[in-house]
Amino acid sequence: MIDVLVVDDDYMVAKIHEGFVGRCAGFQVAGVVHDPASALAAAKRLQPDLVLLDVYLPGASGLDILTALREAVPDMDVMIVTAAREADTVKRAVRGGAVQYLIKPFTFADLRQRLEHYRQTHRALSPGATAAQVEVDRLFATPRTATQPPKGLSAETLQLVADVLTSSGGDLSAAEAAELAGISRVSARRYLEHLADSGRAEVRLRYGEVGRPERRYAAR
Repeated sequence: MIDVLVVDDDYMVAKIHEGFVGRCAGFQVAGVVHDPASALAAAKRLQPDLVLLDVYLPGASGLDILTALREAVPDMDVMIVTAAREADTVKRAVRGGAVQYLIKPFTFADLRQRLEHYRQTHRALSPGATAAQVEVDRLFATPRTATQPPKGLSAETLQLVADVLTSSGGDLSAAEAAELAGISRVSARRYLEHLADSGRAEVRLRYGEVGRPERRYAAR
């Protein structure tokens, strides 16, 4: 689960945002606070994955505490949710390291879309995993065209390998995937690497006592 801290000076709005987050699969609200000091204290105490941070807070701008929040919890991300539309404010948020900027008022669908994007990008790059280019592009919001199977790979076998990976419920080596799919290990590796490059699978490295780490693949 992705833990979220909601920071908004308006108690009613904060309650609405809390409800929105609670309706998003894979997310849960770790806490709700309404001022800068409480936000910093809650972030240190709760160590959330993500903060929904308003700009208009009593005593200080949310942008003024953005850096402090990220310094207090280096692995924590911040999404700005505010009525502030000024270009300078948006630029400050970006330079401060905000991962998203959502302008009020917004609908549940608006927030859900951005939370889903966050889940698929920033949290998909788990420790020990290697990033495919598609994941890097998503992280930096780089548009990509649809990826087609390269020459020599068939769509039918690609889907077969993808189904094998999904049904395994874990990660597989190229040899294990080959046996389950009924194809050669070399072919299985080509299909698995294509799935990783297109963002449909992630590569995990399993380290042994000696030699190179084993590349294993898991469905996304």
